[in-house]
Amino acid sequence: MSDGTGIKKIDFVRSSRKDIREFPEEVKEDIGYALFEVQKGGKPAAAKPLKGFGGAGVLEIVENFHGDTYRAVYTVKFPKTVYVLHCFQKKSKHGIKAPQKEIDLMKQRLKTAEEDYKANYQ
Repeated sequence: MSDGTGIKKIDFVRSSRKDIREFPEEVKEDIGYALFEVQKGGKPAAAKPLKGFGGAGVLEIVENFHGDTYRAVYTVKFPKTVYVLHCFQKKSKHGIKAPQKEIDLMKQRLKTAEEDYKANYQ
């Protein structure tokens, strides 16, 4: 929901707020700024659609820092708020794809976001 300035509300699902707080300071700043761009209706340069969500408006912001990769996954599926579904450090050294357990967690959190949106915004 816009606060009159054209900026959408942002909601963090489950532990995503706590998880992002554990990222290195520089990564938190970059992801935080990117999420602010999303709240204003933009698409940050570091954001790309996440495969496997069938056009549900699920995107990820990817930040590399000192050889590590950090991701923040969010959805723009809902008109009144941006939900941050999951924030994590990718530990696998095999390819760029997120591990299946992370994908499953994101899908479950997307369902949680859908339920929250129905309960609080419709």
